[in-house]
Amino acid sequence: MFNKIIKLILAGLLIVAGVWQIIDKEIGNGIFLILLSAIPIFLYFKNEFILLAFLKLRKQDFEGAKKWLAYIKNPETALVRKQQGYLNYLQGIMLSQTNLIQAEKHFKKAIELGLSMDMDLAVAKLNLAGVAMSRRRKLEATNLLAEVKKLDKQGMLKEQVAMMKEQMKKI
Repeated sequence: MFNKIIKLILAGLLIVAGVWQIIDKEIGNGIFLILLSAIPIFLYFKNEFILLAFLKLRKQDFEGAKKWLAYIKNPETALVRKQQGYLNYLQGIMLSQTNLIQAEKHFKKAIELGLSMDMDLAVAKLNLAGVAMSRRRKLEATNLLAEVKKLDKQGMLKEQVAMMKEQMKKI
């Protein structure tokens, strides 16, 4: 995995080489190089290992997702802020199966760093509400569930929110 600055430098070099090829009357090569520069620019904003981890999670392959995320050695230098949020989000999802305390830390960090999609933010807050409920923090869980309802515009988490509210009545 390349540092995020290296990706931008590579894209800049490809664009410069493309312009040079166009000036040198090799228009086809120049256009190809300029189009090729879109790959490092895309990978600057969407990290390749996070994308591969999401694909593994779609198949419920937690071990495969952990393997891809393990390739990210230094998130502060390799990832932009939102990608760091998604890294913590994915780690929180995987840890929620085994260690709720660690998962809570990762979900809070993901929310702090920011997530692009409202649905991802809603899932993170829903998981935090579950952790708060399991630790008998009813007020915090209620507030988080209210935020989840606001963020869940398509109603995909309606059933989970209702289940958690029923469980909270038993506390």
